[in-house]
Amino acid sequence: MTTPYQTPDYDNETPDYGPAPIKTEYKFSHVTTGRYLPTPGKAPGWPFADIGQWMIDANASSADWLAELKDWRREHLVRIGYDDGNYRRPELQWAQRNFVHAQMMVEDRYFYDPVKGEYTVDRYLDDLEARFGGLDSVLIWYIYPNIGIDDRNQFDLAHSLPGGLDGLRGAVQAFQKRGVKVFLPAKPWDHGTRDPGTTHWDGLAEIVKAVGADGINGDTFNGVPRAFFDACDKLGQPVVVQPESTISSEEQLIWNVQSWGKKAPDGPVPPVSKWKWLEPRHMVNYENRWGRNRNHDLQYIFFNGIGYNAWENIWGLYNRFTPRDGEALRRIAAIERQFAPLMVSLDWEPYQRSLQAGIFISRFPGAGRALWTLINRNEYAVDGEQLAVPHVEGARYFDAWNGVELQPRVIDGDAIVELPMEARGFGALLALHAGADEAGLSTFLQAMHDSAKTPLGGYSAAWKPVAQQQVAIAPTAAQALAPEGMLRIPAGEFLFQVGGIEIEGFNWAGQDFQYPWEDCPRRHHRQRMTLKSFHIDRYPVTNAQFKRFIDASGYWPKDDHNFLADWKDGAPRAGWDNKPVTWVSLEDARAYAQWAGKRLPHEWEWQYAAQGDDGRLYPWGDDWESGFLPRANRGRRLLPPDDVDAHPQGASPFGVEDMVGNVWQWTDEYQDEHTRAAVLRGGSAYQPQTSHWYFPQAYRLDQHGKYLLMAPCKDRSGCIGFRCVADAV
Repeated sequence: MTTPYQTPDYDNETPDYGPAPIKTEYKFSHVTTGRYLPTPGKAPGWPFADIGQWMIDANASSADWLAELKDWRREHLVRIGYDDGNYRRPELQWAQRNFVHAQMMVEDRYFYDPVKGEYTVDRYLDDLEARFGGLDSVLIWYIYPNIGIDDRNQFDLAHSLPGGLDGLRGAVQAFQKRGVKVFLPAKPWDHGTRDPGTTHWDGLAEIVKAVGADGINGDTFNGVPRAFFDACDKLGQPVVVQPESTISSEEQLIWNVQSWGKKAPDGPVPPVSKWKWLEPRHMVNYENRWGRNRNHDLQYIFFNGIGYNAWENIWGLYNRFTPRDGEALRRIAAIERQFAPLMVSLDWEPYQRSLQAGIFISRFPGAGRALWTLINRNEYAVDGEQLAVPHVEGARYFDAWNGVELQPRVIDGDAIVELPMEARGFGALLALHAGADEAGLSTFLQAMHDSAKTPLGGYSAAWKPVAQQQVAIAPTAAQALAPEGMLRIPAGEFLFQVGGIEIEGFNWAGQDFQYPWEDCPRRHHRQRMTLKSFHIDRYPVTNAQFKRFIDASGYWPKDDHNFLADWKDGAPRAGWDNKPVTWVSLEDARAYAQWAGKRLPHEWEWQYAAQGDDGRLYPWGDDWESGFLPRANRGRRLLPPDDVDAHPQGASPFGVEDMVGNVWQWTDEYQDEHTRAAVLRGGSAYQPQTSHWYFPQAYRLDQHGKYLLMAPCKDRSGCIGFRCVADAV
């Protein structure tokens, strides 16, 4: 007689290779502090992860496991004084159908067109529908990673979007018109920028109410505090709150009717979501932002009957779904949407008895029907008999994954169901009792049948980074002598070596920028270059110089929100003439340069002018000298920049001044299909405190900042200016 296997206590016992006891004691009360529950049928007493896995038999212990787990759930719901009232609130029940969610950067070029000056929500959604079946909800992300470039707080950045809150409300309504619910982000760590003068929950609730959003995403929250939920309720705008980092206190399950899930263990036996088990109506959107192969993620959500965070634009690095993963998500979502009430069944049971090794099955029963979801953990196809289900006279059976009706054999009261299962693939069985509602079923089955004509294996699973292109900078008329206010930089050989200081993204292909000589974006760059001579402004462009441009040209941008925001009555403040102009977009800076017969510098030109040919770390040398640049501002509000000529001792080997630490300076722009970003050089004096998530500084000459671009109104900053160059003979 075969006995079930039991995993030993690896920390306190030596392996026992004798027979295991008949019953497995899981003691869930002591082992469920994380996001996932321990799994049945673990390998025998081997202290190595990859030895003995072939012996795993989840069937042997799943009944004991499930009985113990039900006891654990009953106890824990009592311990937290559970009240399911929020799951029964009609205005919040949409969360139980929120199967495909996406965090979306406002800088995504599919979302906003800066040339036309309009939101393009339909374009964004059409693309996702074509590639993986579309969304049920979206998180509009407008804060990180640019926050901290100046003192605008998380609420100010909502007002900085094109059209302000009116524009954001229009975008929200465009999503809702397509049946997509909208979340806005909350940032508990934002205490270094401008004091908003209100609590985080009241401030965000006002914006949620103003734009008509449906939910709040708690960035870095382990459970969104009740204060956010109550603040929105108080304004008559009930919301679904959704923590990023799952839930830390079980009691928060009462008002966090949804959460993200992360990093499910990828072993031979798929794990069960703790929060889904405690409250089957709690919707988890599993998130694995950096995953290139998402097959395990998708198997996990299908097995648990939960949703997915289909997040691709990660702070400007586009981690696109592979065609195979996109098609798998499309089919999973189609099944979950079609049978949404079953996916939140209070009688859901994972680990149904499987007739094949490596096939794992969950059952989602409802009135007159039941759905079984199957996943194949093997790297080979497994066809034939997969499961035996109690047969009810008159019941009909359907292969919901392939869209066909089945005629299973009935043996000893069980329907023996055969289903094809691709390698690492999926399956679904629907059983309908006689008289059960079949509304929409034939249309759904036909759509699934059409999809199944191409197996998942027929789609590419290869991932590759999205290519970038540098935006061209037109040359100027070449001049032999340096124009007034400019210095001639001699031609020479230059070792251009620089790296991005993005907080996240590792050393991924796709991170940072792709220079013309590189085959993909990457964080670290090195190229030996021969540069022609050019002229460069000794100082950044000042307020007085920009005022002359405005007066002479009549320039005024169509999108003028935040344009020259620190000027008063159309002119620089008193005493500010010789300070660098700020609150100018990249487009504004280019307009000035064109008027002046100049252009913006390529990044390597800027670095050569600052560094010379000896690779020094700072314009003045290799040692940090705090007196050679403006004093750091670590307060919550911006201070005026220093005058551009205030620190001559910080000059570069060529005599170029104010290169570092006063205001960032615009240089090159790069674009890919979804993102525009500018290379910022030199850093600024502003250093907001309290969090490492703020836009990092790059004072060293071998470092640069990547600043995501959306629209001039949002891109303008009180800490970004520019200087110009001109070509030389």
